[in-house]
Amino acid sequence: MKKFVIDVPDSVLVDLKQRILRTRWPDQINNNDWAYGVELGYLKEVLQYWAHEYDWRKHEVILNRVPQFQTEIDGLNIHFLYVRGKGPSPTPIILTHGWPSSFAEWLSVIGPLTDPAKFGGQASDSFDVVVPSIPGFAFSEQTKRPGWLRVDNIWRKLMTDVLGYQSFMAHGCDVGARITSDLGRYHQDVVEGIHLGSVDLEWPDPLPDSTDMSKVESAYIERVERWEREEGAYAEVQSTYPQTLAYALNDSPAGLAAWIIDKFRAWSECEGQVEKRFSKDTLLTNITIYWATSCINSSMRRYYEARHRPTPHQLALGERIETPTGIAMFPGEKELVVPRSWAERCYNIQHWTDMPSGGHFPAHEEPELLVEDIRQFAKTLRS
Repeated sequence: MKKFVIDVPDSVLVDLKQRILRTRWPDQINNNDWAYGVELGYLKEVLQYWAHEYDWRKHEVILNRVPQFQTEIDGLNIHFLYVRGKGPSPTPIILTHGWPSSFAEWLSVIGPLTDPAKFGGQASDSFDVVVPSIPGFAFSEQTKRPGWLRVDNIWRKLMTDVLGYQSFMAHGCDVGARITSDLGRYHQDVVEGIHLGSVDLEWPDPLPDSTDMSKVESAYIERVERWEREEGAYAEVQSTYPQTLAYALNDSPAGLAAWIIDKFRAWSECEGQVEKRFSKDTLLTNITIYWATSCINSSMRRYYEARHRPTPHQLALGERIETPTGIAMFPGEKELVVPRSWAERCYNIQHWTDMPSGGHFPAHEEPELLVEDIRQFAKTLRS
């Protein structure tokens, strides 16, 4: 375990600006909406800001204020943030980001979780917070061999072997929710509880017979199938030919920005106005992390490996993750919002919250709500 400091070479930033200024823009139907994808005028505005006003060095300093480390686990260098809690007995917790997000998503919740007394809470609610970058994302090493990577096994070793905890909690969203679910499924001996903050929950396989599902559950299945037809093209490409897509996204800042911003807009509770939830600086810090580390290809490969796993992964019908589970369901997930009865088929739910606002990126959109829900769930475990 060694200290790590982000220091993107000047040459990378100079090249990035030159590429932005040389963007060859496509045409657009003159309707100024997002029906065909990311709107041309808005993307031009973002890239002009990226080239002329956005200050990566300023945000690099902000990122580096949080203690960061790298350690080798199973032959891979793993990058992680690590902040000890200020309280009588902090609870260790590992927070896992999703796609197309990064470790930077968690910056706004680290302070309230580690030092709750400073943010209006009680010192007894403090956590030791660990925020790793998934292998192939940001400053964690990119995998070199094909095949499914059990990140849950790596996270266990990080928490127990590297950091020395005998037990810990875990929270995740999106891809991170699936990794967190695996921690609860396969590591009950060291994982006290899992908390999930997105709709990316496990499903039973095969699905229950239609006669065994409620109307609410049947309607949910229909909504998901419709969403996959209308909104799931990104996942189909990333699950089938990520390498082909990567040539464009790894070479073009405009392409990378469009691919990522599209999801922040579509998956958040922003009413179609992405900057109602995310400033340009927030969006561009995340995108610049992807650009500077050339990780878009390796991040997308996880979708391919998930689809091509040689062994079944989903829970068998009737099987359940018995680790105590807390779930926060945010309304901005729209038609993908999961009914509690469906989630209870796969999880031992001890805490459930239907949130009043927020979407797929709760640490960005509603950090106070997310922090409080994690605190409340942790109290049920302590009691």
